[in-house]
Amino acid sequence: MNELGKVWQLIVPFGDYKMTFNLDAILMTWIVIAILLLFGFLAARKQKLMPGPIQILGELIVSQIYQLTEDALDKKTAPKYAPLICALFMFLVCCNWIGMFPHMHEPTKDLNTPLSLGLLGFVIAHYSGIRAKGIKAYLMEYCEPIFFMAPLNIIGELAKVVSISFRLFGNIMGGSIIILVVSYLTFSVLLPPFLNAFFVIFIGAIQAFVFTMLTLVYISVQVK
Repeated sequence: MNELGKVWQLIVPFGDYKMTFNLDAILMTWIVIAILLLFGFLAARKQKLMPGPIQILGELIVSQIYQLTEDALDKKTAPKYAPLICALFMFLVCCNWIGMFPHMHEPTKDLNTPLSLGLLGFVIAHYSGIRAKGIKAYLMEYCEPIFFMAPLNIIGELAKVVSISFRLFGNIMGGSIIILVVSYLTFSVLLPPFLNAFFVIFIGAIQAFVFTMLTLVYISVQVK
C-alpha cells in the first residue's frame, strides 16, 4: 500500500519558489505520445484499397470522430476542429488504458493533465467564439438575459473547466485506488483482473469520450 501515495518528483529551485514536476506523469505522457505517433505512422504508411487491421482501426476512429464533430458543428466548420477532437480522444484513451500494463501509470491520475486539457479546450472554445462572433457580440452574451448576470455567467464558464477536469481525474484516480486496495485485500488473485477490465478499459474509454464530447460541445456553443 506504500505506493498509493508515492509520487516520483523533480523539484527545481526557481528563485524564492520551487517548481515540482511529477516524473511519472511526464514519462507516461511521452510514452503515450510515442505510441500514438507509431500508430499513426503504421496506419498511414502503406494505405491500401483493402486495408489491414491498423489502417481499418485508424480509419474507423477518424471517420466516427469526424462524423460526431460534423453533427455538433456543421460541414463547413467540422474540418477545422475534427483533427483536434480526434487527437484529444485518442490521447485520453491511451492515457487511461496505459495503466493496465505492469509498472505503468495513467497520466490522467495527475490533476495537472486533465486540468491542462480542460484549459486548452476552454481557450480554444472562447478564442473561436471571438473569431466567429466578434468581440462585441461575444462580450454581450455574458450580459444575457440582463447585465447583472455577467458575473454569474463568467463563473459558469470557469466552472466548466473545473467540472470537466475533476470528473476525469476523479474517475481515473478513484478506479486506481479501488484496484490497488482490492489487490492487497485479495492478494492480487481474485478480483483485480475484472476490476482492471471495468475501470481501466470500460471506464477509461467512457471518460475519454465524455471529456472529448464536452470539449466539442463547448466549442460548438461558442462558434454558433
